[in-house]
Amino acid sequence: MKIVKKMKLKSWLLLFLMGVFAFSACGSDTRENGSNNAIEMGESQTTYETEESQATYEIEESQTIFEIEASEMNYIFLPPPEDDGDMSVESALANRRSHRSFLDRALSLEQLSQILWAAYGITSPIPDNPNLRGGLRTTPSAGALFPLEIYVIIGNVDGIEPGVYRYSAAEHKILQVVYGDVRDELYEAALSQSMVREAPISVFYSAVFERTTDIYGERGIMYVYMEIGHSAQNVYLQVEALGLGTCAIGAFTNDRVRQILHLPDNEEPLYLMPIGYSY
Repeated sequence: MKIVKKMKLKSWLLLFLMGVFAFSACGSDTRENGSNNAIEMGESQTTYETEESQATYEIEESQTIFEIEASEMNYIFLPPPEDDGDMSVESALANRRSHRSFLDRALSLEQLSQILWAAYGITSPIPDNPNLRGGLRTTPSAGALFPLEIYVIIGNVDGIEPGVYRYSAAEHKILQVVYGDVRDELYEAALSQSMVREAPISVFYSAVFERTTDIYGERGIMYVYMEIGHSAQNVYLQVEALGLGTCAIGAFTNDRVRQILHLPDNEEPLYLMPIGYSY
């Protein structure tokens, strides 16, 4: 699949006809040269929340191409998170374990909301500072630079169609960036670990290292890794408090995961956490 930025609607027909003509002229070489699955982004753009950009998704299996303006993409605003649960922090710490087997049981929208908020949600809104991209969060960050990007791979959540969604902490919403259930593909990319295919959702972390290294230099690389550990532990504890289970995974093929999730070139894939009802 391919996502291409800034294709104007008014020139779509012309570009489509040009593409058909070029394909006829070039034959199979065109498909080979077009096999790069990276996202083509602007110099400084790191999110999909722009007013003018459009995205083209190319489905390899059927070669179907369709366009959706970013403003019309599938945004889902999540329910407000709770800040007073039934389980104490001490109990969550005492009971926390890694779980690798999951039941075929859907999660609720409320559970999804709570998990994403725990991972990287806003706790102190500061909308006037664009560098914070919403405000201070549940996770500490060196210089409040927040280099992480959070995705959720949804296979079985009540009321939400399967796909890959990007979490926007500023508005506590998710944006669908890949359509369809990709758990089987992700299972293969994660060295055939069955929990990736079984879990109803997986939280995925990538990082834009430059957000931190531009300020702290090479030492900023270490700060990013520290931050993802902070966030992942939040997820562990929140999942435990919800009566669910998870397991942090670092073993996967980076290039294949990048293709499946359509990660921008400036994002580095780092961490995968399948989540669900365990047994």
